Amino acid sequence: MSSTTFFFLFIPLLSFVLLAVNLVFAPHNPYQEKDSAFECGFSSFLGQNRTQFSISFFIFALLFLLFDLEILLVYPYLVSAYTNGVYGLTIMLVFLLALTLGFAFELGKKALSIDSRQILNDSNKQFNL
Repeated sequence: MSSTTFFFLFIPLLSFVLLAVNLVFAPHNPYQEKDSAFECGFSSFLGQNRTQFSISFFIFALLFLLFDLEILLVYPYLVSAYTNGVYGLTIMLVFLLALTLGFAFELGKKALSIDSRQILNDSNKQFNL
């Protein structure tokens, strides 16, 4: 039996076995909230469904995507580093230098600092006494 045939038989069999184990051993206790339409786990109250969202969370998400793409672009070089030579290493170092300078610029502008509303609320309570 070849490895390809083995995987075409093994993977569906494994998935059915794991689904069967889940159906047998997982607790099943439905209730009204669990079967209703899901919106953040609770019903929204008047005025709470469209609150302002801090832009810093989006900046962190964009940074994650940027560094994730960096890994995606560095990986082919690392796989073929033996045949790339000095030219490939130079191009990769210029690419990493550009990313590092951009990250240092964001740190210098304090674009990655998120102000905690809890700390601000606690300080406001102290001054309002």
